[in-house]
Amino acid sequence: MPNYYDVLGVSRKASEKEIRQAYRKLTREHHPDVNKGDKGSEAKFKQINEAYTVLSDSKKRSKYDRFGDNWSQRANMDETSGRQGGTFHWSDFQAAAGQDNNFFFDAEQDAGSPFERLFNHRGQRPAQARRPAPPTEKRVQVTLDEAFYGTNVVLDLLYGRRLEVKIPPGVDNGSRVSVAAGEGQRGIIHLVISVKANDRFQRKGKDLYTDVEVPLDDAILGGEISVVTLTGTVALTIPSGTQNGQRFRLAGQGMPTLNKAGNKAGKSDQRGNLFATVNVKLPTDLTPEQIEMFRQFREARINNVNQATD
Repeated sequence: MPNYYDVLGVSRKASEKEIRQAYRKLTREHHPDVNKGDKGSEAKFKQINEAYTVLSDSKKRSKYDRFGDNWSQRANMDETSGRQGGTFHWSDFQAAAGQDNNFFFDAEQDAGSPFERLFNHRGQRPAQARRPAPPTEKRVQVTLDEAFYGTNVVLDLLYGRRLEVKIPPGVDNGSRVSVAAGEGQRGIIHLVISVKANDRFQRKGKDLYTDVEVPLDDAILGGEISVVTLTGTVALTIPSGTQNGQRFRLAGQGMPTLNKAGNKAGKSDQRGNLFATVNVKLPTDLTPEQIEMFRQFREARINNVNQATD
């Protein structure tokens, strides 16, 4: 391709006026109407118009001066990159990707990749940040023993995946255990706990309540009975004269404290209490001798009452 300045016969420093004068002169000399049938003049006329089209436009001339014969291709490349934000520069990448000196990032917390931030910075339509998935609630029911010791539950997730979750000791109705959904899943799963009713114990917070049967003779004379707890049996001393419905406290035999540092279900100093309510058991299969003893006991009681009122 001929040099456009040579085509017009001007220097690279020629002014707009000099370029325009040279163009008018040459077009008159090589106009097809003047040189009919002259293929050489016709080709020369096209070159003159092409050269003038470029050199008479300050922007095109500047690109031609920079890139020479490839100026048109480079101009198209610049226009394309300009629509996407301009020419790529490593410093721009560093500015976009390294403002916090972190190249790698969490996709759910970052507004986009370093490349997205780069081109957003350079003028492209901003990409929306990836929003975290909304939390999911799942209801899980456990037994009182599982609430006492803690347990593991297995959740069925999407695509056949399963997730094992640890339930800590001390959970109660309404307790929540939160876990990340895991690999291939987004969001948080909140487990809402419910505790099944127990036939032996009633629960109020960390304290447990139970009924214990006390034989009549132990209630009258005093004695010792075994009380069932969640960790086994413990001995309870029954003082003489214990009344039906009387309540005794067994310290540290209740539920563990949820989320207390170092808490374990087996440590009684970190647990609530167990309250045992006495249910005096009356005998139903007395021998004749025992029945006679109770008659004598009743007569003595009545005599004592009468003497007290005289």
